[in-house]
Amino acid sequence: MMKLIQQLQQLERLDALIRRKSTGSPKELARKFSVSERTVYNLLEALRQMGAEIEYCHTRCSYYYTIQIKFGYGFVSDSSKSLKIKRGDLF
Repeated sequence: MMKLIQQLQQLERLDALIRRKSTGSPKELARKFSVSERTVYNLLEALRQMGAEIEYCHTRCSYYYTIQIKFGYGFVSDSSKSLKIKRGDLF
């Protein structure tokens, strides 16, 4: 369970960096996250599988969304009220 929470936090952080167009190169991003470059590519692929269209700009040295979106995760109850989990807390 802890690994899932850690991955969600990494995806949330990656989303924030992509939206700000401040990821840096894959190597720099790996250093920021203290992970391997392969893990960076896996995180990017996870976002893509969720529907994010992500490209890399060689001029800015950053990943960016080709269509403005925002990453989110959470639960929806039967009564259609949304419960969001953020950093392990319910809101």
